Amino acid sequence: MKTIAAFFDIDGTLYREGLITEMFKKLVRYDIIEPKGWHEKVKPKFIKWDNRVGAYDDYLLEMAEIYINAIQGVDSAIIQFIAKQVVEQKGGRVYTFTRDRILWHKEQNHKVITISGSPIELVKEMSARYDMDDCRGSIYICNNQKYTGEVIPMWDSKSKRKAMNELVKQYDIDLENSYAYGDTAGDFSMLEAVGNPFCINPTRELIGLIMNNEALKQKIKIIVERKDMIYYLDSSYFEDKK
Repeated sequence: MKTIAAFFDIDGTLYREGLITEMFKKLVRYDIIEPKGWHEKVKPKFIKWDNRVGAYDDYLLEMAEIYINAIQGVDSAIIQFIAKQVVEQKGGRVYTFTRDRILWHKEQNHKVITISGSPIELVKEMSARYDMDDCRGSIYICNNQKYTGEVIPMWDSKSKRKAMNELVKQYDIDLENSYAYGDTAGDFSMLEAVGNPFCINPTRELIGLIMNNEALKQKIKIIVERKDMIYYLDSSYFEDKK
Protein backbone atom coordinates (compact mmCIF):
# COMPACT_ATOMS: atom_id res chain seq x y z
CA MET A 1 0.00 0.00 0.00
CA LYS A 2 1.08 3.57 -0.69
CA THR A 3 2.17 5.88 2.11
CA ILE A 4 -0.16 8.47 3.60
CA ALA A 5 1.70 11.65 4.54
CA ALA A 6 0.98 14.88 6.40
CA PHE A 7 2.84 17.96 5.17
CA PHE A 8 3.25 20.84 7.64
CA ASP A 9 4.40 24.41 7.22
CA ILE A 10 6.06 25.82 10.37
CA ASP A 11 5.83 29.62 10.71
CA GLY A 12 2.23 30.64 11.38
CA THR A 13 1.02 27.04 11.00
CA LEU A 14 2.85 25.17 13.76
CA TYR A 15 4.89 27.94 15.41
CA ARG A 16 2.71 30.88 16.46
CA GLU A 17 4.96 33.54 14.93
CA GLY A 18 8.10 33.57 12.78
CA LEU A 19 11.12 31.67 14.06
CA ILE A 20 13.43 33.83 11.96
CA THR A 21 12.62 36.83 14.20
CA GLU A 22 14.00 34.92 17.17
CA MET A 23 17.13 34.16 15.13
CA PHE A 24 17.72 37.88 14.63
CA LYS A 25 17.41 38.55 18.35
CA LYS A 26 20.03 35.89 19.09
CA LEU A 27 22.35 37.19 16.36
CA VAL A 28 22.24 40.62 18.03
CA ARG A 29 22.72 39.17 21.51
CA TYR A 30 25.85 37.29 20.42
CA ASP A 31 27.23 40.37 18.62
CA ILE A 32 27.13 38.61 15.26
CA ILE A 33 25.14 41.45 13.77
CA GLU A 34 25.04 45.00 15.11
CA PRO A 35 22.04 46.15 17.18
CA LYS A 36 21.70 48.99 14.68
CA GLY A 37 20.83 46.45 11.98
CA TRP A 38 18.05 45.04 14.14
CA HIS A 39 16.59 48.42 15.11
CA GLU A 40 16.77 49.95 11.64
CA LYS A 41 15.75 47.01 9.46
CA VAL A 42 14.24 44.08 11.29
CA LYS A 43 12.32 45.57 14.19
CA PRO A 44 10.29 48.03 12.03
CA LYS A 45 9.16 45.14 9.80
CA PHE A 46 8.14 43.11 12.83
CA ILE A 47 6.29 46.04 14.44
CA LYS A 48 4.48 46.80 11.18
CA TRP A 49 3.18 43.25 11.03
CA ASP A 50 2.53 43.06 14.79
CA ASN A 51 0.34 46.17 14.54
CA ARG A 52 -1.50 44.60 11.58
CA VAL A 53 -0.47 47.39 9.23
CA GLY A 54 1.36 45.20 6.71
CA ALA A 55 0.61 41.84 5.09
CA TYR A 56 2.09 38.74 6.73
CA ASP A 57 3.31 37.31 3.40
CA ASP A 58 5.20 40.54 2.67
CA TYR A 59 6.67 40.55 6.18
CA LEU A 60 8.09 37.03 5.78
CA LEU A 61 9.63 37.80 2.39
CA GLU A 62 11.21 41.02 3.64
CA MET A 63 12.59 39.23 6.70
CA ALA A 64 14.12 36.54 4.49
CA GLU A 65 15.87 39.15 2.37
CA ILE A 66 17.31 40.89 5.43
CA TYR A 67 18.41 37.54 6.87
CA ILE A 68 20.36 36.68 3.70
CA ASN A 69 22.47 39.82 4.11
CA ALA A 70 22.76 39.49 7.88
CA ILE A 71 24.43 36.05 7.84
CA GLN A 72 26.70 36.57 4.85
CA GLY A 73 30.22 35.61 5.90
CA VAL A 74 29.03 34.04 9.18
CA ASP A 75 30.30 30.55 10.06
CA SER A 76 27.60 27.90 9.55
CA ALA A 77 28.39 26.25 12.90
CA ILE A 78 27.37 29.45 14.69
CA ILE A 79 23.99 29.56 12.94
CA GLN A 80 23.40 25.89 13.70
CA PHE A 81 24.19 26.54 17.38
CA ILE A 82 21.81 29.53 17.51
CA ALA A 83 19.05 27.63 15.71
CA LYS A 84 19.30 24.87 18.32
CA GLN A 85 19.03 27.43 21.12
CA VAL A 86 16.03 29.16 19.51
CA VAL A 87 14.09 25.91 19.22
CA GLU A 88 15.05 24.76 22.72
CA GLN A 89 13.83 28.05 24.21
CA LYS A 90 10.96 29.03 21.89
CA GLY A 91 9.95 25.85 20.07
CA GLY A 92 7.06 25.15 22.45
CA ARG A 93 5.14 28.27 21.34
CA VAL A 94 2.96 26.35 18.90
CA TYR A 95 -0.72 26.13 18.05
CA THR A 96 -2.57 23.48 20.04
CA PHE A 97 -4.53 22.32 16.99
CA THR A 98 -1.43 21.74 14.88
CA ARG A 99 0.55 20.09 17.66
CA ASP A 100 -2.33 17.70 18.31
CA ARG A 101 -2.66 16.93 14.60
CA ILE A 102 1.03 15.95 14.46
CA LEU A 103 0.44 13.54 17.35
CA TRP A 104 -2.66 12.15 15.65
CA HIS A 105 -0.80 11.54 12.39
CA LYS A 106 1.99 9.79 14.27
CA GLU A 107 -0.61 7.53 15.92
CA GLN A 108 -2.01 6.67 12.48
CA ASN A 109 1.50 5.77 11.26
CA HIS A 110 1.36 8.51 8.67
CA LYS A 111 4.60 9.98 7.35
CA VAL A 112 4.94 13.41 9.01
CA ILE A 113 6.95 15.92 6.99
CA THR A 114 7.56 19.64 7.29
CA ILE A 115 8.10 21.88 4.26
CA SER A 116 8.94 25.36 5.48
CA GLY A 117 10.37 28.62 4.18
CA SER A 118 12.41 28.99 7.36
CA PRO A 119 16.18 28.39 7.23
CA ILE A 120 16.89 24.67 7.09
CA GLU A 121 18.86 24.91 10.36
CA LEU A 122 15.67 25.94 12.18
CA VAL A 123 13.51 23.50 10.25
CA LYS A 124 15.71 20.54 11.21
CA GLU A 125 15.59 21.49 14.90
CA MET A 126 11.79 21.91 14.90
CA SER A 127 11.36 18.66 13.00
CA ALA A 128 13.48 16.82 15.56
CA ARG A 129 11.58 18.39 18.47
CA TYR A 130 8.24 17.21 17.09
CA ASP A 131 9.54 13.83 15.93
CA MET A 132 8.87 14.41 12.23
CA ASP A 133 10.03 11.92 9.64
CA ASP A 134 11.58 14.32 7.14
CA CYS A 135 11.90 18.03 6.40
CA ARG A 136 12.66 20.61 3.73
CA GLY A 137 13.60 24.25 4.29
CA SER A 138 15.33 27.21 2.68
CA ILE A 139 19.01 26.43 2.12
CA TYR A 140 21.46 29.28 2.65
CA ILE A 141 24.51 28.29 0.66
CA CYS A 142 27.94 27.98 2.27
CA ASN A 143 31.45 28.05 0.88
CA ASN A 144 34.20 26.90 3.25
CA GLN A 145 31.60 26.87 6.06
CA LYS A 146 30.75 30.55 5.47
CA TYR A 147 27.40 31.79 4.15
CA THR A 148 27.75 33.31 0.70
CA GLY A 149 24.56 35.37 0.54
CA GLU A 150 22.95 32.93 -1.90
CA VAL A 151 19.82 30.98 -1.05
CA ILE A 152 17.70 28.16 -2.45
CA PRO A 153 14.25 29.27 -1.23
CA MET A 154 11.46 27.12 0.12
CA TRP A 155 9.00 29.90 1.00
CA ASP A 156 7.21 30.11 -2.35
CA SER A 157 4.44 27.87 -3.64
CA LYS A 158 6.41 26.61 -6.65
CA SER A 159 9.38 25.47 -4.51
CA LYS A 160 7.12 23.73 -2.01
CA ARG A 161 5.33 21.82 -4.76
CA LYS A 162 8.68 20.73 -6.21
CA ALA A 163 9.74 19.48 -2.77
CA MET A 164 6.44 17.61 -2.43
CA ASN A 165 6.95 15.91 -5.79
CA GLU A 166 10.40 14.72 -4.70
CA LEU A 167 9.01 13.40 -1.42
CA VAL A 168 6.14 11.64 -3.20
CA LYS A 169 8.68 9.68 -5.25
CA GLN A 170 10.95 9.03 -2.28
CA TYR A 171 8.22 7.64 0.00
CA ASP A 172 5.65 6.46 -2.58
CA ILE A 173 3.04 8.85 -1.17
CA ASP A 174 -0.65 8.74 -2.04
CA LEU A 175 -1.50 12.44 -2.28
CA GLU A 176 -5.24 11.89 -2.62
CA ASN A 177 -5.36 10.40 0.87
CA SER A 178 -2.68 12.66 2.36
CA TYR A 179 -2.90 15.89 4.38
CA ALA A 180 -1.38 19.36 4.24
CA TYR A 181 -1.36 22.27 6.69
CA GLY A 182 -0.46 25.86 5.82
CA ASP A 183 -1.30 29.50 6.45
CA THR A 184 0.03 31.66 3.59
CA ALA A 185 0.01 31.86 -0.21
CA GLY A 186 3.33 30.01 -0.22
CA ASP A 187 1.48 26.93 1.03
CA PHE A 188 -1.17 27.02 -1.70
CA SER A 189 0.41 24.30 -3.85
CA MET A 190 0.69 21.94 -0.85
CA LEU A 191 -2.98 22.43 0.01
CA GLU A 192 -4.07 22.04 -3.60
CA ALA A 193 -2.11 18.80 -4.07
CA VAL A 194 -3.65 16.70 -1.29
CA GLY A 195 -7.07 15.24 -0.61
CA ASN A 196 -7.22 16.62 2.95
CA PRO A 197 -6.03 20.26 3.12
CA PHE A 198 -6.18 22.41 6.26
CA CYS A 199 -5.38 26.12 6.46
CA ILE A 200 -4.52 27.43 9.91
CA ASN A 201 -5.21 31.10 10.65
CA PRO A 202 -4.98 31.83 6.90
CA THR A 203 -3.86 35.13 5.43
CA ARG A 204 -6.22 37.17 3.26
CA GLU A 205 -4.12 36.33 0.21
CA LEU A 206 -4.40 32.58 0.81
CA ILE A 207 -8.16 32.79 1.31
CA GLY A 208 -8.42 34.71 -1.97
CA LEU A 209 -6.55 31.95 -3.81
CA ILE A 210 -8.72 29.27 -2.24
CA MET A 211 -11.95 31.04 -3.10
CA ASN A 212 -10.87 31.22 -6.75
CA ASN A 213 -10.18 27.48 -6.88
CA GLU A 214 -13.46 25.58 -6.92
CA ALA A 215 -11.96 22.14 -6.24
CA LEU A 216 -9.90 23.35 -3.28
CA LYS A 217 -12.76 25.43 -1.93
CA GLN A 218 -14.92 22.32 -1.66
CA LYS A 219 -12.41 20.25 0.33
CA ILE A 220 -10.51 22.82 2.41
CA LYS A 221 -10.89 22.90 6.19
CA ILE A 222 -10.29 26.33 7.71
CA ILE A 223 -9.07 26.52 11.30
CA VAL A 224 -8.74 29.64 13.44
CA GLU A 225 -7.14 29.33 16.87
CA ARG A 226 -7.39 32.18 19.36
CA LYS A 227 -6.48 32.01 23.05
CA ASP A 228 -7.74 28.58 24.20
CA MET A 229 -10.44 28.23 21.53
CA ILE A 230 -10.34 26.54 18.13
CA TYR A 231 -12.87 27.60 15.49
CA TYR A 232 -13.79 25.59 12.39
CA LEU A 233 -14.98 27.77 9.49
CA ASP A 234 -16.72 26.74 6.30
CA SER A 235 -15.46 28.24 3.03
CA SER A 236 -18.98 29.57 2.39
CA TYR A 237 -18.33 32.09 5.17
CA PHE A 238 -15.74 33.78 2.97
CA GLU A 239 -17.94 33.44 -0.11
CA ASP A 240 -20.45 35.71 1.63
CA LYS A 241 -17.69 38.28 2.29
CA LYS A 242 -16.69 38.74 -1.37
